[in-house]
Amino acid sequence: MAPTDDTGQTAQQAPQAPPSGMTTPGPRSPAEGAAGVGARMPRWLPRAMVLALALVAAFQLGSWAFHQLTGLLINILIAFFLALAIEPAVSRMAARGMRRGLATFLVFLGLMILTAGFVTLLGSMLAGQIIKMVEGFPQYLDSVIHWVNQTFHTKLRRVDVQEGLLHSDWLRKYAQNSAAGVLDVSAQVLGGLFQLLTVTLFSFYFAADGPRLRRAICSVLPPARQTEVLRAWEIAVDKTGGYLYSRGLMALISGIAHYILLQALGVPYAPVLGVWVGLVSQFIPTIGTYLAGALPMLIAFTVAPWYAVWVLVFVVIYQQFENYMLQPKLTSKTVDIHPAVAFGSVIAGTALLGAVGALIAIPAVATLQAFLGAYVKRYAVTDDPRVHGHRRRGSGGPGPLTRARRLWSRQAGTEERDPGTADPETGEPGTRGAGEGGGSSLNT
Repeated sequence: MAPTDDTGQTAQQAPQAPPSGMTTPGPRSPAEGAAGVGARMPRWLPRAMVLALALVAAFQLGSWAFHQLTGLLINILIAFFLALAIEPAVSRMAARGMRRGLATFLVFLGLMILTAGFVTLLGSMLAGQIIKMVEGFPQYLDSVIHWVNQTFHTKLRRVDVQEGLLHSDWLRKYAQNSAAGVLDVSAQVLGGLFQLLTVTLFSFYFAADGPRLRRAICSVLPPARQTEVLRAWEIAVDKTGGYLYSRGLMALISGIAHYILLQALGVPYAPVLGVWVGLVSQFIPTIGTYLAGALPMLIAFTVAPWYAVWVLVFVVIYQQFENYMLQPKLTSKTVDIHPAVAFGSVIAGTALLGAVGALIAIPAVATLQAFLGAYVKRYAVTDDPRVHGHRRRGSGGPGPLTRARRLWSRQAGTEERDPGTADPETGEPGTRGAGEGGGSSLNT
C-alpha cells in the first residue's frame, strides 16, 4: 500500500537525482519530435530506387540490342513473307505424299534456276552492249563534235577533246576515288550475299517446318487463341499469294508493253529487256522503275540517241498509268483492300522500313484488315437516298437560286398587277404603285 501524508493523500515520490558528472537531456518540443520522425528514410524507398535504376538499365540494354539486331529482324521478316508466298506450292506437293523438306527444296531449286538463267542471259547481253558502245564511242564523239561545230560555228577536233579529257583533273580525281572505293564495293557485295543467304535459310526453315512452327506457337496458347492464330496464319498465306499474283500480272503487262515499244524501235534484245523491265519495276519498290528503265534507254541510245528519249517518255507515261489506274484495280481485286489504303500502306511501309516496308506493306495491311474484320460488328444500312449520294428534296428548303427567282417575280408582279388581283404567292389582293392611281383612292 502506498504511503500517505497527514492529509490522507498519496505521497508523490521525489525524482531521483542523476549521478554526478551526468546531465539529463531536456524535454523535446513537438516540432523537434516531428522532425526526427520525418528525417528517417522509409523502408520502401531504397527498393524503389533500385527497381527504377534496374528498369532504366533494362530499357537501355533492350534499345541497344534492338538497334544492333535491326538488320537481322528485317531479314527474318522478309524470310517469313517469302515462306508465306511459297506455302501453297509446298503444301500442295506435301499433300501428294512428298516430304515437306524435299518439296521446299524443289521449290527453292526451281526459283534459283530461273533466277540464275535470267541473270546470266541479262549479264551476257549487257556485256555485249557495253563492248559495242565502247567500240562505237569515237563515232558518237565525232557526230557530237560535228553537230557542235555546225551549230555554234566552232572548230573543235576529236584529238583535242580526247587530250583534254585525259589530262583533266576531274578524270584523275575520279580514277583515284574509284580505286579507293573498290574495297567498299566489295564489302557491300559480300554483305548483300550474306543477307541473301540469311533470308534463304530462314525462309527454307519457315516453309519446311511450318506445321511444327504453328504447333509450337499454339502450344503456349489456350484453345480459343489457337483458333485465332491459325486463322490469321491462313489469311496471311492467302493475302500474300494474292499480292504476288497481282505483282506477277502487272509484271507481265509491263513486260509486254515495253517489248512492243522496243521491237517497234528496232532495239536489240527486246524480249529480254521486256522481262527485265517487268520484273525489276514490280519486285524492287521505290527505285525499281528507274532502274528498270535505265537499261533499255542505254541500249536504245546505241541504236539512235533519239530512241533513248522515246523510251524515257514511254516509261514515264506507263508508270503514271500503272500507278493511278492499273495497280489500284488489280490490288483491290486480288488483295481485297481499297486502292487508297494500298497507296497509304506503301507510303507508311516505306517510311518505316524503306524498300522492304514498301514491298511487304500491302500483304501485311491486307492480312490485318481481314483478321480484324471478324471482330467489327456491322449493321444493315437503311434504305435512304442520302446513302447513295442523293439529297432528299425539301430537306433544306428552297435553294438560293429559287429564292432569288421568287423575289424577282414578286417584285415584278407588285409593280405590274392590277388592283384586286391576288398575289400568286401569298393570296393577298394586289395594288398599283403610288404613281399609277394610289393617290386617287386617297382623295376619294
